[in-house]
Amino acid sequence: MSAKLKKIAAEIRKDVVKMHRRGTNVGSAMSAADILAVLYFDVMNVKSPDDPLRDRFVLSKGHAVSALYATLARKGFVDPAMLSRYLADGSPLTGHPCAGNLPGIDVSTGSLGHGLPIAVGMAWGARQDGRAFRVFVLMGDGEQQEGTVWEGAALASRLGLDNIIAVIDANRLQGYDRTDTIMPVATLADKWRAFGWAAEEVDGHDVERLRDVLRRAPFAAGRPSAVIAHTIKGKGVAEMEDKLGWHYFSVPEEKVSPFCDELDEPE
Repeated sequence: MSAKLKKIAAEIRKDVVKMHRRGTNVGSAMSAADILAVLYFDVMNVKSPDDPLRDRFVLSKGHAVSALYATLARKGFVDPAMLSRYLADGSPLTGHPCAGNLPGIDVSTGSLGHGLPIAVGMAWGARQDGRAFRVFVLMGDGEQQEGTVWEGAALASRLGLDNIIAVIDANRLQGYDRTDTIMPVATLADKWRAFGWAAEEVDGHDVERLRDVLRRAPFAAGRPSAVIAHTIKGKGVAEMEDKLGWHYFSVPEEKVSPFCDELDEPE
């Protein structure tokens, strides 16, 4: 299973590289690929985007949406040919998720900090309706500086929502600086625990460990779960890895093939 998930993550990254001939945030999408591969192809119950009992997914770090589009295409929910229209005029593949544009996108996101409160509402609604689905929300580490994240965290704990799992893509780079110089990632797990969540940390590129941790959620009955996944921005392409500039750069045409070839190489 590990080899299969690694292969899927590599294919997601290659799709992302090709899409980012247009648009920014390629590094943010690359860091999330392993997380998305493990969630969609092993952990979440999401056989159909229309199943009312499916697990829900909220991409709170909406600027990484290209990785989600690639994942939905690999899952068979979206025609892979559509990926070539990323950010094209009139395309439904917009630069942030837009609910209803594509099968499998339930929530519009973009303004950071709002995904978790929305996910809390979805999890509470499931509880009220007696439905057993879980809600997974993927956030960035810079996003943890938004007050609405912690308002949502406090409410989820107060309501005892053990059907919500927050995954933090902690790639240690945000808009203009390293996250650690602004709000250190090392303290995140303790912050989530202080808000009443059960929290674990994991290498966000070790698909076997990711799979193990996410499959064990909820970590404690009656408590929401947080996973701090330590990742590398631009993971998979040496020129991109841990480089702030790839938060903003597009991929030059002449680099698409070399980058994809590099992603085909065994780790």
